[in-house]
Amino acid sequence: MAETHVLFVEDDDVIREATQLALERVGFTVTAMPDGLSGLEAFRADRPDIALLDVMVPGLDGVSLCRRIRDESTVPVIMLSARADSIDVVLGLEAGADDYVTKPFDGAVLVARIRAVLRRFGHAAGPEGTGQGGTEGEAEGLGGVLVFGDLEIDTDGMEVRRAGEQVALTPTEMRLLLEFSSAPGTVLSRDKLLERVWDYGWGGDTRVVDVHVQRLRTKIGQDRIETVRGFGYKLRG
Repeated sequence: MAETHVLFVEDDDVIREATQLALERVGFTVTAMPDGLSGLEAFRADRPDIALLDVMVPGLDGVSLCRRIRDESTVPVIMLSARADSIDVVLGLEAGADDYVTKPFDGAVLVARIRAVLRRFGHAAGPEGTGQGGTEGEAEGLGGVLVFGDLEIDTDGMEVRRAGEQVALTPTEMRLLLEFSSAPGTVLSRDKLLERVWDYGWGGDTRVVDVHVQRLRTKIGQDRIETVRGFGYKLRG
């Protein structure tokens, strides 16, 4: 099996070199770049399996680089931010990043997060028991297709259509939608979604969920996913 290819964009020489060594030590192939423009060139030339982007890099910042990558690909993106409470975290997620890690980070934690993202991208239909759920609630099932009003979810072909038009979702957005569609009308907490979609075996930042739900709403309809204040979200039929 081919090694996983990681694009790592980080302007700090010490962090870049140490992280590259740590990732290569566990079997990843790493292309490390010091700025956003060279990172974009490397992405287009190498087509990596996953991208790690520091928010604050020169030339083309990490958020802008994430947007450029997302315009061309659904490859998973993890943002690296020096401040957990920074607006940069939300901006990165809104730009299309799938997750983020706060610096300074432990190498083992970063590896675990990379592997978690790769697992869910390698299994876009969701963990066992999701994505293939029944059609309780308001959903109508036609083979592998779930129907919620004008929204059609093909769980076999991993395609979504709204009013007959195909909707382009990232793998993370698709997994999130599959979680909702497997239990329509059921409230799913942010912690439960972090566990099922992001594969967090520990507490995570619920902003990741909130931003992805908002991104999903813009694609499938703002009223399709309902916020249940104090509890979480649910898919309307």
